[in-house]
Amino acid sequence: MSGVLNVAETARTVRSRKCSARQAVQSAINAIRDREGRLKTFISVSPDAALKRADEIDAAIAHGRDPGPLAGVPVALKDNICNRHAATTCASNILRDFVPPYDAHVVERLTAAGAIILAKTNMDEFAMGSSTENSGFFKTRNPWNENCVPGGSSGGSTAAVAARMIPAAFGSDTGGSIRQPAALCGVTGLKPTYGRVSRYGLVAFGSSLDQIGPITVDARDAALLLAVIAGRDPRDSTSVAEPVPDYVAALDKPIHGLKIGIAAEYFGQGLDPQVETAVRAALDLFRARGAEVREITLPHMKYAVACYYVVATAEASSNLARYDGVHYGHRTPVPSDLIDLYARSRHEGFGAEVKRRIMLGTYVLSSGYYDAYYLKALKVRTLIRRDFERAFESVDVIASPVTPTTAFPIGEKSDDPLAMYLADIYTISANLAGVPAISIPCGFDAKRLPIGLQLTGPWFREDRILNLAHQFQSATDHHTHRPPLAAA
Repeated sequence: MSGVLNVAETARTVRSRKCSARQAVQSAINAIRDREGRLKTFISVSPDAALKRADEIDAAIAHGRDPGPLAGVPVALKDNICNRHAATTCASNILRDFVPPYDAHVVERLTAAGAIILAKTNMDEFAMGSSTENSGFFKTRNPWNENCVPGGSSGGSTAAVAARMIPAAFGSDTGGSIRQPAALCGVTGLKPTYGRVSRYGLVAFGSSLDQIGPITVDARDAALLLAVIAGRDPRDSTSVAEPVPDYVAALDKPIHGLKIGIAAEYFGQGLDPQVETAVRAALDLFRARGAEVREITLPHMKYAVACYYVVATAEASSNLARYDGVHYGHRTPVPSDLIDLYARSRHEGFGAEVKRRIMLGTYVLSSGYYDAYYLKALKVRTLIRRDFERAFESVDVIASPVTPTTAFPIGEKSDDPLAMYLADIYTISANLAGVPAISIPCGFDAKRLPIGLQLTGPWFREDRILNLAHQFQSATDHHTHRPPLAAA
């Protein structure tokens, strides 16, 4: 069995009645059954609910009703996106049994468009990590090499799509958590502009950084999904009332004359030569198609990692204060008093990385340190945003590596948090500035591990980066390659 069809193919065959929605869902269930035991990508799978929803879609089509543009497409959600039919755990023991009473905005949009929620994917606990090794439950493996990490924190979602167990999945991106694992797993991962997609129903990590985005085989599928989930939501005060263009129609625009910027800051010390070679080969392809490649500078990018880990941990400290053993989530069984209830519930429920970030965030917000760390980080964040503003005055898109290296072995960086944090060095600045960025496969290293190309665009110009990504994928076959497990 070769696995499931992609999003566009699934929707087309279901709508034309060449394949039923039930068959599409059953195909995904079979692929999960065959491959999940080796990869550990899913925290929960809901086959009965998914098949019931598939039968409803098939009945609607039989009666001549339009089920929506994603008719019968099974999708998976990162387990920090709420849906009322399954537990939303954030891969944490503190939320192990939590079932939300409502659906996230993106779940409402997907369901209305005919998509079927089949599963919830593994992740780094509360989205804090770059390898999915910080899950409170189990480690996910990379389908290209099961001894390597899939990246994180959306590693379960990217591994599931790479292994062709599901046509598409959704993740959240706070500092690269969609793009970095997409690069390591050889799939397409899109982080929209901050405010393009509602965060209603996304469990918060860093509220000024988090964005939900699609993980797919190719840019066309990403465009289809973004068109469904993008748009204003009055329940999210950060959701922006910006017109949503026709992303699919924009895919086939010629790129002749497009100005692509490359910054020296992305090609410095620590970048694997094989990654650089693949990225520069992609630039050569763009040149051959008539695009202009020019040098730019992002002078404050060198401060991005330090800035991010002050801002993100400060926001995490605030957001995770709600898990106190009182309102919902894990509660220690026999506390001696109220303080003991709080302390033991959080100690038992949170993992080591989450505790580390809460402590760091509480420290930078504390009296005497707020101005020295948090306020200074906010000022640096403004400088990083201005770097992008200046860059986009002269170029249309910025191209760069996604990660310094390809997927690394499980356990290699587990005892070195700083080395793990540096895995996001090329992705963090897009979150700090709020700009959209996409990761697409652009080659392989000598170990046959995927390499990712990052395309970053101006605010709310996802159509531009999707167009460039699609044009690259139309001229290459990197995105069509399947890991051995998926090709079986």
